[in-house]
Amino acid sequence: MPVQPSAGDEPTLMRWMRLEIGRINDGVVAERKRLSHLLREEHPSSVTKGGSEYNFDRGTLLGLEQGLPRDLQVRLRLPILFYFDSTVPDSFFLADEAALQALQHLEEISPLRRMQGGRLWIAKPIVYAIMNRYPTAMQVMMR
Repeated sequence: MPVQPSAGDEPTLMRWMRLEIGRINDGVVAERKRLSHLLREEHPSSVTKGGSEYNFDRGTLLGLEQGLPRDLQVRLRLPILFYFDSTVPDSFFLADEAALQALQHLEEISPLRRMQGGRLWIAKPIVYAIMNRYPTAMQVMMR
């Protein structure tokens, strides 16, 4: 007779957590688009991992266009993704060099900050403040 795994069984718990994280991440954009491309769209949008339409705020995009040099407009993919890692509860990390450069150019992050191991850790209150200033241009994703 096969043994039923208990709810406390670690592999079962990890499978359940992956399913829940997948559900949470359903609202994250599946294919990030370049700022320069979004600016040319009549209704700038993309599709989420869950298949829903994700609309970008045109005013935010225009503000980014005005605040960033052309080379960053071409390289920057939106939304900028900040990643949540449960082992670091007070910070999110950024893993996109173009996003870091854009945020530094916009004076949201110090120009002295550098990525370590492909990541830049940023305190949650700073990330939330940035997200409030640039609606729809930033998202948080769970890992």
